[in-house]
Amino acid sequence: MASLPPTLNFAKAEEEICATWTEEGVFKSQDRLSKERGDEVSERLREASYSIRPTEFTFYDGPPFATGLPHYGHILAGTIKDVVTRYAAMSGKQVERRAGWDCHGLPVEYEIDQKLNITHRDQVLEMGIDKYNATCRSIVTRYTKEWESTVTRLGRWIDFENDYKTMDPNFMESVWWVFSQLFEKNLVYQGYKVMPFSTACATPLSNFEAGLNYKDVRDPAVVVSFPLVDDPEVSFVAWTTTPWTLPSNLSLCVHPKLEYIHIQDKKTMKQYILAKSRLAQLYPIMNNKKKWKPAMAAETYEIKANLVGTDLVGKRYQPLFDFFANTPESGNYFQVLSDTYVTDDAGTGIVHQAPAFGEDDYRVCLAHKVIFKGQDIPCPVDSNGLFTDPVEPVKGIHVKTADDVLIKMIKEDGRLVQKDNIDHSYPFCWRSDTPLIYKAVPSWFIKVEEIRDRLVKNNNETYWVPNTVKEGRFHNWLVDARDWAVSRNRFWGTPIPIWALEDLSEVVCISSVEHLFELSGVRVTDLHREVVDEVTIPSKTRPGEVLRRVDEVFDCWFESGSMPYAQKHYPFENKESFEKGFPADFIAEGLDQTRGWFYTLMVLSTALFDKPPFKNLIVNGLVLAGDGKKMSKRLKNYPDPRLVIDKYGADALRMYLINSPVVRAESLKFQESGVLGVVKEVFLPWYNAFRFFVQNMERMEASGRKFVPSLEKVRATKNATDVWISAATQGLIKFVHQEMKAYRLYTVMPALVSFVTQLTNWYVRLNRDRLKGMEAGEDGTSAEEEAETGLQVLYDVLLDVTIIMAPFTPFITEYFYQHLRKLQVSFKDAANGGGRSNPVMPGKSDSVHFLKLPSYDETRLNEDAVSAMSTLQGIVELGRNVREKRLISLRTPIKSLTVVLRNPSPVVVDAIKGPLKSYILSELNAWDLVVVQKENEHEWVKLSIQPNFSLLGKKFGKKMKAAKAAITSMTHQDAVACLEKGELVIEGVNIDTKTEIVSKLAFSKDGDHWEATSSPEGDLVVAVDCTQDEAILSAGKSREFMNHVQQLRKGAGLDLKDEVEIFFCEDEGIKSTEDAVSRNVPLFEAKFKGAVPVPKQFASNWSVVIGSELVEVGGSKVEISICRPALATRDTLETDVSSYLSTVDPSSVTVGEVIKCTIDGTEHSLTEGKDFWISTASKMKSTKVVDWL
Repeated sequence: MASLPPTLNFAKAEEEICATWTEEGVFKSQDRLSKERGDEVSERLREASYSIRPTEFTFYDGPPFATGLPHYGHILAGTIKDVVTRYAAMSGKQVERRAGWDCHGLPVEYEIDQKLNITHRDQVLEMGIDKYNATCRSIVTRYTKEWESTVTRLGRWIDFENDYKTMDPNFMESVWWVFSQLFEKNLVYQGYKVMPFSTACATPLSNFEAGLNYKDVRDPAVVVSFPLVDDPEVSFVAWTTTPWTLPSNLSLCVHPKLEYIHIQDKKTMKQYILAKSRLAQLYPIMNNKKKWKPAMAAETYEIKANLVGTDLVGKRYQPLFDFFANTPESGNYFQVLSDTYVTDDAGTGIVHQAPAFGEDDYRVCLAHKVIFKGQDIPCPVDSNGLFTDPVEPVKGIHVKTADDVLIKMIKEDGRLVQKDNIDHSYPFCWRSDTPLIYKAVPSWFIKVEEIRDRLVKNNNETYWVPNTVKEGRFHNWLVDARDWAVSRNRFWGTPIPIWALEDLSEVVCISSVEHLFELSGVRVTDLHREVVDEVTIPSKTRPGEVLRRVDEVFDCWFESGSMPYAQKHYPFENKESFEKGFPADFIAEGLDQTRGWFYTLMVLSTALFDKPPFKNLIVNGLVLAGDGKKMSKRLKNYPDPRLVIDKYGADALRMYLINSPVVRAESLKFQESGVLGVVKEVFLPWYNAFRFFVQNMERMEASGRKFVPSLEKVRATKNATDVWISAATQGLIKFVHQEMKAYRLYTVMPALVSFVTQLTNWYVRLNRDRLKGMEAGEDGTSAEEEAETGLQVLYDVLLDVTIIMAPFTPFITEYFYQHLRKLQVSFKDAANGGGRSNPVMPGKSDSVHFLKLPSYDETRLNEDAVSAMSTLQGIVELGRNVREKRLISLRTPIKSLTVVLRNPSPVVVDAIKGPLKSYILSELNAWDLVVVQKENEHEWVKLSIQPNFSLLGKKFGKKMKAAKAAITSMTHQDAVACLEKGELVIEGVNIDTKTEIVSKLAFSKDGDHWEATSSPEGDLVVAVDCTQDEAILSAGKSREFMNHVQQLRKGAGLDLKDEVEIFFCEDEGIKSTEDAVSRNVPLFEAKFKGAVPVPKQFASNWSVVIGSELVEVGGSKVEISICRPALATRDTLETDVSSYLSTVDPSSVTVGEVIKCTIDGTEHSLTEGKDFWISTASKMKSTKVVDWL
């Protein structure tokens, strides 16, 4: 341990640990040990005739795409998952952690299409689906090694060897089974989904693809009239930028609560109905505030009636075209509907509905039973964007080209109210660079709307962090859930297992490879399109004909939603283990999965088993760039994760991420400085405390005392700070278990960070000299005994904190553990494989991650000790503030410190006046501490009280000003009395002083020598007597001197145990430093183990200078030297004898010892204290060469 460096390169240490974990299979060993423990428990329970208690902790890892490298979002989610599963494993649970890969779908096809320059669906068919899919397969695992490298370096333990891939036949077969179960439950139907559609490529696109290529274009914008059937003189008017959709118009839509207006145009005498707020659409001059005057309205139009949207619902109108007016399905066509998606920010407030060409149009018409699920809808446009029957006038013309023809027809029919052009941003196909349209595409749907109530019920059975996402965003999404289109017209995916005749009069849903074999006689080993599309099934209803598989594949969200079953090849394998572990104990992903993976998991588990898919869920927010924008590789607005890890270490990045708002579903603006902050504010102090322990433990062992960890000694200590830090540690352990059971990482991490601060900034600092063996106990125990007790406590705390923090910061805790374990008696049992066997225990076990997390010790919890220490810290911090106010250096003592506490417990007062007093005096370099008794408070402070305006404002109203004056003018005694009474009556109004009054203590004693400050809560006042006399100033100089000596020691690389002699030299006639030293000899003796600094003129000629520096002490220049210890001799001693004594090591000589020697034939008998002395200071004290020694 002696080789511990002064500073640790955390990143490099992590790399070495990571390499060790990999080489020695530490993760696998942890997994094996937990399984063996489970087997032991099961065996004992069997023998005891008890039912077997499950020890599994089920975790589902949502599969990412491996076509790109991991980013901070993946790192965040991975860290959360790792923390929770490590915690579960170290809590004695068996946790299967399998990596998974999402292999199918758009991200892969997009890359291949770019690589092969594919712009049309027909190109894929020409090259062959087999070749296309083979190319897709070749890239899906391209980055798996990079993922494994990054994830492993991050410290996340997950099984990459036993991973699952959504393209594996077993996974795909389970997906088939899931779908077949829904099919059997009558939850599957074929309908339409309106999607972005490329007419050049003759294929639908995803919303992702539709967003890849927006361009600014000019399109026609027309306002068209729709005369009422009941009153043809009055027309609804609708605005559209897609005139080509008008032949397919089936209805109009208004907002139910929007104000509408029936007007007559004064110029044309035509009557229109439109939104009141959209008159400017018909009269553009109204947008020009300079030209339009309200008085002009009467000349422009006449208001016939004011209406609201609901007044218009159900009204029939004359169709613009009669292409679909006389069909069997047209009974509910051509009427007014209502929906809140209609706005008045453009157009007329009336929207024409063509359900084949608009997502909202389709939804609204479906909801109002204008069209029906599973039925065809009017869609006179083919896959190439050309009009078909029955729209004869533009048949064979592309929709965009047909706009002009249709507008001309509308105008000739007298239905064109207005024609204009609009410049706007419009989506283009990324492949063909042609305008997209929105078009209804046949799709296979899951009937989610039928199971909405069950979805909501199952969601209520889950636990989310934060709960607001569950009850807000996710609940609302479930309540309004619509049927789910699960099919895609693509190639690289799991084929939908439906075989059917062309007219769908005979349909079979295949549930497995065996099922397909039974019906077709063909046994397949791969389930991709190039294989199964060739398989046919003989028709049972039409002899001689065959059923062929439908063209579509599954949306990859259906595959990821099936992963709980498919990763285990359920129900074909692992049936018992799956059912035992379902629902999962835990999952975690980002907020964006609310409508993604979380939703698809819930839909499928509810449809299959009427259960939620998971019990507990952590939702993380988004990690943004430092400027608040989305992280962008193109903009390079964030640091490379690997470079950050290489620079600061993975633990620092992990702690930074999970100690931020992002773990409670809020956004985080990533700052590299935040990661550095973790290193500087947490890891370095923690490491320094650990190294300080090691140094002083080794110092103790060097003196002949063996350090053996002893919990009995820790429990037996009476030192107030020992009791406090032990109590705080047990409180931390209790809190971590409590919060981790509730999955609240966002409360755990701040507590861990705060504790490390308490340990390093308070316990270690307060006990620094004690732990060095430089302070005897107040009860008479020796300095070495006190040091050992403190070191026992510090070791116990370091070990407990190391283990409890292991799931959060796995590397640094492993580093600490590997040193701490060597002190355990059980360390010897680690040999010959013992370190990788059960039972696990500190010392014996080869990794901190093999251990079980500590349980808190109820007997060591001590609220009184924690409260007293909190008060000490408050006093010290306020005392420092006072010093800063008066610019008094901490090296300059203060005469006295006066403390006023508001209603303190007697235990706290006794602690502050008793065992903690010396710590406060030491921290503030004060000579005295006074705690003011309650009956004397009024001499020092005034209790000022203020009304709680937020509560009393309602009670007093206009009398509030008078009430405030009455409350704030009360004397200290009256204020104390009313607070103790609990009530106050002002202006006849009763006031509850506990909740409706805000009170604060404020210093009130007269005297310029006093400086004071209060705590923000107003319950603590610290006052300092700032008098500066000669005694105070000399003590301050002495502290300055000591600091310079410590700096010299540090510069010389000396250890704590290395003793030196100290000399100083001032200019002739100047005795400022000597005066300071002479007044504070006991202070120097305590600090430097009796080595009092003395003037350099008295140093022995043979003194060896180790370090020397000219410094300033109290404004005076002085040279300070530290020298190797040397014997000092009597001035009259012969030179040759003195030369001999200069070679003797002072540490080998005892007080009063006689040394005999022969020099040049003459024998000499030399006595310590008479002929020579152990040090120059001892000689000066003995010979009284100066009167102050």
